[in-house]
Amino acid sequence: MTGSLVIVDLVGNIVLFLWGMHMVQSGVERAFGSDLRRVLGRALRYRLVAAAVGALVTMLLQSSTATAMMVTSFAARGAVALIPALSVMLGANVGTAVIVKALSFDVSWLSPLLFLTGYFAFKRSPKGRYRDLGRVGMGLGLMLLALHLVVGTIEPISAAPTLKQILSAITGDPILDLILAAALTYTAHSSVAVILLLIGLSAGGAVAPAAAVAMVLGANLGSALPPVVETDGTNPANRRVPIGNLVFRAVGCLVALPFTNLLADLLWRHFPSSADAITTFHLGFNVVLALACIGLLGPADVLLTRLLPEKGRPEVEVARPLFLETEALETPYLALANAAREILRMGDLVDALLRLVPGLIEHRNKATIEQANRLGRELDVLHEAVKGYLARLEHGELTDRDLIRLSDLIEFAVNLGHAGDLLERLIQGSTRRDRIDDPVDRAILMQIHAQVAMDLRLALDHVDRRPAFRPRTDRRQASAQRA
Repeated sequence: MTGSLVIVDLVGNIVLFLWGMHMVQSGVERAFGSDLRRVLGRALRYRLVAAAVGALVTMLLQSSTATAMMVTSFAARGAVALIPALSVMLGANVGTAVIVKALSFDVSWLSPLLFLTGYFAFKRSPKGRYRDLGRVGMGLGLMLLALHLVVGTIEPISAAPTLKQILSAITGDPILDLILAAALTYTAHSSVAVILLLIGLSAGGAVAPAAAVAMVLGANLGSALPPVVETDGTNPANRRVPIGNLVFRAVGCLVALPFTNLLADLLWRHFPSSADAITTFHLGFNVVLALACIGLLGPADVLLTRLLPEKGRPEVEVARPLFLETEALETPYLALANAAREILRMGDLVDALLRLVPGLIEHRNKATIEQANRLGRELDVLHEAVKGYLARLEHGELTDRDLIRLSDLIEFAVNLGHAGDLLERLIQGSTRRDRIDDPVDRAILMQIHAQVAMDLRLALDHVDRRPAFRPRTDRRQASAQRA
């Protein structure tokens, strides 16, 4: 086989591995995503617990980047403080190292079994958790198969003199090794794939031990870059978590880089194979980094808050959708949850319009009318954004429960839009002749207003709760009975 065909074969196997990781991640998110978010939300009160849960979630998702984006979204919305969010990221780094350690063992014989069980679970199960677990099984099978193919491709060529000469020339400088591994990891968006590739090259003698240690450091640094780049930077405070994680890793790499030769001697002397030496160093580096940085989160919080201050949003940008993430459309329950949060913002705007009505009973105020116009425009923006977002969902990927949830959300959003239009027209069309002087009539009107406001709050309290499954015929019958 020629060199070009070997490169194509190797790249294809790595892409197959990355696709398997994507299937595992999407399957776990669809099957347990809401539970994972709930666990993260509850665990973010204590540093050590948050770090442990971050490691567990990362092992399930097979990606520290996915955990980073999830925690960053929590912190950006103010749902979690910076210190516990950084604790989760320290644990996520350890979780990634555990994944590498587990995949370094030869368990390729499990691949056919995972394919078989995953295929039957995916094809035979109705839409729901078992189908998603089938996706996870097939993804794990692809990962193990791809690793077996990568090893089979690397073994014959790793001992080639030409390859050794090229790699020895490239990997002669520890700093260059770190930068090269960081660039490869950022491009692949996976430190797991890069380190497993490094294990194969090191086992054949194509990469020296000291260079392998430096490249492990580079892979750790490169895996912290995607969350920094992909996080919305319109508000600098949104980047506190990914930048804090990047700084921790960069400091760890700077401390360990001068000792690559010493570390390589110790590791290769005490471990029989390159795989054991590399994976042990990778795991040990992240564990030591987590233990060292867990006590520095307080000063890091102060420094990051000072360097990346919260940017106040101008009033004209209040209506900008905050939760309609395009990436979540691949996971229906996440997309529906995001839409529900945005609909809650619509409800807040309708409630604000409703609060303007009592003031019109006393007197007509020009400032009140201008405020109503602004609230109406913001409500229209959110209404159109929510409808467009929900229209992009693939109905073929929705379960029966999700379809009911989708219908309920669209109906509620439309009703909120109509309510806002009615209130806006009522406020704009009010005149001095509409003033109510009779105390009895005014009291009745205020009582009606209070009841409508209470009904609105009750509806908003229930919009973010996942409804129990009910056939559509039952829902229509219930609606007819209420009518």
